[in-house]
Amino acid sequence: MTTFTELLSYEDALASYDPVMGLEVHVELGTKTKMFCGCSTELGAEPNSQTCPTCLGLPGSLPVVNAIGVESAVKIGLALNCEIAEWCRFARKNYFYPDMPKNFQTSQHDEPIAFNGYLDVQLEDGEIFRVEIERAHMEEDTGKSLHVGGATGRIHGASHSLLDYNRAGIPLIEIVTKPIEGAGERAPEVAKAYVAELREVIKALGVSEARMDKGQMRCDVNLSLRPNGTKEFGTRSETKNVNSLRSVERAARFEIQRHAAVLSSGGSIVQETRHFHEEDGSTTAGRIKDNAEDYRYFPEPDLVPVAPARAWVEELRAALPEMPRLRRNRLREEWGVSEHDMQSILNAGAVDSIVATIEEGADSAAARKRWWMGELARNANEQGVSVDELPITPAQVARIAALVAAGDLNDKLARQVIEGVLAGEGTPDEVVEKRGLKVVSDEGALGAAVDEAIAGNAAIADKIRGGKIAAVGALVGAVMKTTRGQADAARVKELILEKLGVSEG
Repeated sequence: MTTFTELLSYEDALASYDPVMGLEVHVELGTKTKMFCGCSTELGAEPNSQTCPTCLGLPGSLPVVNAIGVESAVKIGLALNCEIAEWCRFARKNYFYPDMPKNFQTSQHDEPIAFNGYLDVQLEDGEIFRVEIERAHMEEDTGKSLHVGGATGRIHGASHSLLDYNRAGIPLIEIVTKPIEGAGERAPEVAKAYVAELREVIKALGVSEARMDKGQMRCDVNLSLRPNGTKEFGTRSETKNVNSLRSVERAARFEIQRHAAVLSSGGSIVQETRHFHEEDGSTTAGRIKDNAEDYRYFPEPDLVPVAPARAWVEELRAALPEMPRLRRNRLREEWGVSEHDMQSILNAGAVDSIVATIEEGADSAAARKRWWMGELARNANEQGVSVDELPITPAQVARIAALVAAGDLNDKLARQVIEGVLAGEGTPDEVVEKRGLKVVSDEGALGAAVDEAIAGNAAIADKIRGGKIAAVGALVGAVMKTTRGQADAARVKELILEKLGVSEG
């Protein structure tokens, strides 16, 4: 259960206070091995089965830097318009907690590999907001604690804890913004948009899947308030490990309202970490975190400094992919859609799927509107997933679109094919074959069905002969029922009018 917290209304909070944010995003890199040893990073293994003396910090073990991890860090820095250090080194961040078996985390302190950058993010109304980047540095992830026996899954109230060190040592890049000022009432929206855009950048670089639901990307939301018209920052709170875009926005909004309630009543904000609760969007206190906190950083003696060659950095810069915002703007123009529609496509996670479907030969409008943002978006909503998580490939969607374009399927049958593919019944062609879904195109069979419909609905047929063309819909419906929806409705209508000697014009 969460603790009740008094809040000021959002409007009243912004009437008196100006929010200042700082966002710290941890990105788990998609390398095959850990940052400083050769242990596998594959998810889902038995607890503590992917460990070795190095990532467990056993005496005599020595770390070796993962070259792909360094390359990924440089790529991220370049994509975020950062300066890349000519020389940097690792440091030991000392703290004592069970999830870090070495009793220190290998990180970077005052010498990050990338620094002084920015990321331009687009808000829902098209406004561009620039978020300044303080640094992006390399480090390793911690192990995972499982607190057992309590009601909340947290350590408070648990009877015991279990530790899995498979995650300890997985490469991380921590991206830290400079204080985000000037967002005002849009601060929560800016926070969400920044994390969303950063996730798209990371995915475009191919350095991580950046799945927030799997912990591959996590955000710490730092927030403080200052009275309107003042410059000095207020005391901040740090909401830890927020793991969805919606939650980033909700956490920022809640903390604005909570801080404002405390300050307006004459109280003081405690500098502390906070836990976010998905069920109601609230936060609760974690641990006190004052400015004097000292991790006793010192240079890592077992690792040599990292000095990226300038020529290599420029090679990586030249090979960067088109950045997501620029790509979206290009696609929006090519597809002829509005900013709002493009934002909807982005929110649905459908951009890459649509592009790939078009590349497989599907019509642009059909791939976008009819399939991914139509039928497949409906399926995704019903299952509570994004469209790119559905078990159907762009090639399969393109094949369904081709069958419809060729007249082998109508919309109703196409929906059944999609249903079959999502259910694991095979490829679109296999589903069509197994379910017998192909459109009835044999003129003889269609003609017989039309004759039957006319004979069985003589009164309606007479109305059509008398000029009431709209009544033809009833006869078309009868034919579609006879053919189990597998006829071409347009062709059926043509046959009915031909047999009745009526011209639609």
